Amino acid sequence: MMGGDSRFDDGKDADALRTIGEVSKAVGIKQHVLRYWEQQFPSLNPLKRSGGRRYYRPEDIRIVDTIDRLVNREGYTLKGARQALEGGAAKVTHAPPPAAAGPQPTIISQLRAIRENLAAALD
Repeated sequence: MMGGDSRFDDGKDADALRTIGEVSKAVGIKQHVLRYWEQQFPSLNPLKRSGGRRYYRPEDIRIVDTIDRLVNREGYTLKGARQALEGGAAKVTHAPPPAAAGPQPTIISQLRAIRENLAAALD
């Protein structure tokens, strides 16, 4: 991948193929979820070798990162994320590793802030 991916600390070249286990561990998404996403997102199509072993290319990992961002951080449904990817509305980019992304505000904290703002406006 461009400039390498710090999530993969395995000594492989940045453009090396990765197994589903390596990808799962690096991006923090369970293997069965990745396999399900392959069914739901035609653009996610890792190479399959003998015995059905999956090998993810850097482009496949970028697609996984984009699906993860859309579904788990931006609140898209799988159908909406698929439409965004197919329609070009969602740019496939490399997402930063979860630790580098910083803490994300929870929906509860966002709702509390809205409630406080409304209460202050009514006073």
